[in-house]
Amino acid sequence: MTASSVIHIHPAGPLLALVGNPNCGKTALFNRLTGSRQKVANYAGVTVERKEGRLKTLAGKSLRLLDLPGTYSLYPRSPDERVTCDVLAGRAKGEKRPDLIICVLDATNLRRNLRLVLSLQRQGLPCVVALNMADLAAARGLHIDAQALAEALGVPVVRTVATQGHGLDELRQLLDRRDAWSAPQAAASAHPSHEDQARVNRILHELGLDAQTPELPSDRLDRFVLHPVLGPLLLALLLFLLFQAVFSWAEAPKDLIEAGVAWLGEQVGSALPPGWLRSLLVDALIAGVGSVLAFLPQILILFFFILVLEESGYLPRAAFLLDRIMGSVGLSGRSFIPLLSSFACAIPGIMATRSIANPRDRLVTILIAPLMTCSARLPVYALLIGAFVPQRALWAGIELQGLVLFVLYLAGIVGAMAVAWLLKRYTGGHHTRPLMMELPAYHWPHARNIAIGLWQRAEIFLKRVGGIILTLTVLLWLLASFPAPPDGASGPAIQYSLAGMLGRGLATLFEPIGFNWQISLALVPGLAAREIAISALGTVYALSATAEDAAQALTPLIAQSWSLPTAFSLLAWYVFAPQCIATLAAVKRETGGLRIPLIMLGYLFALAYAASFVTFRVSSWLLS
Repeated sequence: MTASSVIHIHPAGPLLALVGNPNCGKTALFNRLTGSRQKVANYAGVTVERKEGRLKTLAGKSLRLLDLPGTYSLYPRSPDERVTCDVLAGRAKGEKRPDLIICVLDATNLRRNLRLVLSLQRQGLPCVVALNMADLAAARGLHIDAQALAEALGVPVVRTVATQGHGLDELRQLLDRRDAWSAPQAAASAHPSHEDQARVNRILHELGLDAQTPELPSDRLDRFVLHPVLGPLLLALLLFLLFQAVFSWAEAPKDLIEAGVAWLGEQVGSALPPGWLRSLLVDALIAGVGSVLAFLPQILILFFFILVLEESGYLPRAAFLLDRIMGSVGLSGRSFIPLLSSFACAIPGIMATRSIANPRDRLVTILIAPLMTCSARLPVYALLIGAFVPQRALWAGIELQGLVLFVLYLAGIVGAMAVAWLLKRYTGGHHTRPLMMELPAYHWPHARNIAIGLWQRAEIFLKRVGGIILTLTVLLWLLASFPAPPDGASGPAIQYSLAGMLGRGLATLFEPIGFNWQISLALVPGLAAREIAISALGTVYALSATAEDAAQALTPLIAQSWSLPTAFSLLAWYVFAPQCIATLAAVKRETGGLRIPLIMLGYLFALAYAASFVTFRVSSWLLS
């Protein structure tokens, strides 16, 4: 194929691939070009799968666009980099080879980024360059001549600022030009040439960019943020304030939602005659689903802080600070980002382990990811803390409830590190692997990206409420309503139902850790997703309550009927228990079999039962 030849477009339509180093703004450009609501973050490892959207050129052509995982070279060192290499080489299952590559360069760091362009040119595919973050480069005194860079590379170059949408029309216009789809002569080998660095240095010299860059404000700030003593203290303070805000900020909207749910239940209950329809609507749908919905404000506040830390560039620093601690248990700081993702949900955290090159580190990170306190646990924690821990200011405005929540999150982290240490000790993982990762410059978070992230989280939560939670709540109501109680029965109807029989049977197993039959029953649908236990408790207690108690919210009902050791025991259970079938399915998919999911299921249930047993016995003894 000659340098002037043109790639023949596949009948299914042109396929473009966005390729670039981590932190080059590639995903932000993808969002702008396609209108996708893909989450944006500025640290390596967040994009662990290729993601597809469609863009329209100025001439109206519709093109498929893939957002591939960030990579520093075409030597795949981890599963996520292998995804990129397989797509570019045409080895990806079910996907054709791209017709054109859009290589996204970080204009503030051309020395590293240009080597990837040279490697991509040897793929024999048409290539155009998006010179991104041009505004940050200009602010640092780096004035890049895009035309001169295009001549030096032999490919079209467009200046872009993806976060602001600048340069996108120029890029769309370029994709309408025939010469943009011209492919270079394919090299015999796709391996990087020994002359690549010399050519990069020559290009930088021609552009006048080979001088050493001055010290940046981010470098001066890192002297404080990455200080061996002050840095960890700052990280602990930020996390502590986060959990304080989860309770103090969410109180008003949570009370408003609970009042709305109670009002709706009263209105529906008074409008319908006694019978199965009223019970279904009031006891199952409103009491059950409404119990979960009240915790949406706390979930959004948690994610707001996480998104702000992501957007600001602080999270890679947190990984750096924790590298020494994680190295002591046989992991590297690179495991931090997948584990941090697991605070949102263990599934994306497990998928994010594809950025970990070492197979043992990746497997250990997968095994301990469910111990990170995901957002599905937050409604359970908030319910029990709200019922049994008083709202009390301790000192300096610190709330007791927020302190307890912080301790629960800390317990999950400590448990995960303990499991990792045991695996290090008994699986031969004694070698500490140094962490090498890019620290992006600090910048103010973009309100648009934070709003998109919060909307996504709310959408996911509401879909779960209206999907699996609603379905299982109705199923539990059916089991709790049939068969009807016998003639002359004096207790609530649920005691004579299938659900009541199942709950009493399970209570035998869970009695040693302080669980009553209502809790034991709620754990069963809670296997599908942790927060379903809240709706299950709401339904069970609504069906168990007397007429005068039926309108009460779930929090005061459990506060009256549970002992404090029982509440503490259930909190300990939820720190460790693997009550999420979707997580186990993700582990099976990532590890290629049932062996690892079964090992995870076994050790987490054993750990949860042991922790609850000790918590219940010790707290009962202390309170006796």
